Amino acid sequence: MQILRNTEQLEPTVEHAVTIGTYDGVHIGHRTVIDATRRLAGELGLRTAVVTFHPHPASVLRPESAPLMLTDLDQRLDLLARAGVDTTLVIPFDIEAAQETAERFVERVLVECIRARVIVVGDDFHFGKGRAGNVEVLTELGRLHGFDVTGLDLLPQPDRTDSVSSTAIRRAVADGDVTTAARLLGRYHEVRGPVVVGDQRGRTIGFPTANVAVPRDRALPGDAVYAGWYLRPDGSRHPAAINIGKRPTFYQDAEHSLMEAHLIDFDGDLYGEEARVCFVRKLRGEQRFDGIEALAAQLQSDIAAARTVLAEAAPPDQG
Repeated sequence: MQILRNTEQLEPTVEHAVTIGTYDGVHIGHRTVIDATRRLAGELGLRTAVVTFHPHPASVLRPESAPLMLTDLDQRLDLLARAGVDTTLVIPFDIEAAQETAERFVERVLVECIRARVIVVGDDFHFGKGRAGNVEVLTELGRLHGFDVTGLDLLPQPDRTDSVSSTAIRRAVADGDVTTAARLLGRYHEVRGPVVVGDQRGRTIGFPTANVAVPRDRALPGDAVYAGWYLRPDGSRHPAAINIGKRPTFYQDAEHSLMEAHLIDFDGDLYGEEARVCFVRKLRGEQRFDGIEALAAQLQSDIAAARTVLAEAAPPDQG
């Protein structure tokens, strides 16, 4: 996939079928739009392009209430490439970009840069200063500039009235419902971060863990113990029991939750490597134990439960 990080890099003869959005998560609803864009591209002999924004517009416009992100930019680009997108244009989003009118955005990005022949968006799409642009405005501008617009209904959630959305997935993740999150994502929810040195208490009680430093703006599942997978940079995949929480057995006033992954049947040095941790199922909520013996007994039970769950679970895609 070709990745563009400004609007000056495209060949003047290349035309695209385009979809536009933040695409955090690249979930099953997003992929429905991407698939429709790819079909139109194939029918018209065009390349497929995604125009996306980084950072998330909300982190610029309302940082105090910006959503936690399901994916970082590298993950998003990986997922878009795996979805079959030919070109992704990453638009830097800042205060200046937020003041750009819908009309100017269309001229600068969709016409002059990406050379859109057809544009596919969800019917709730908004863009431009004050979110003044929508599907109707985009259609009118398409008549002026020579591109067609298709607005798609949002994909409904199975057995529910609301649609698949990044917001719904964030809510499931925060609740620890990683099973629902995986169903809406079309894959396991994954977080990434470097393995750092912790207090090494797990090693002293016989359950060494990889302490993964996850950026604070990522959507981390709620405090609990999970069965999941740990993917190493060398391509190996390891079943894991994963704890997220404030470790109340040892700390009373921890401010932030930490993530620790115990790799089942693994013995080796993980420090410094970039970890990918995928969540399959919640095993239990976080709890405080009366002492190390009680904690160790529960950890042994957690590992056995994780082993059972993962023996029956599909492995994660290592792409």
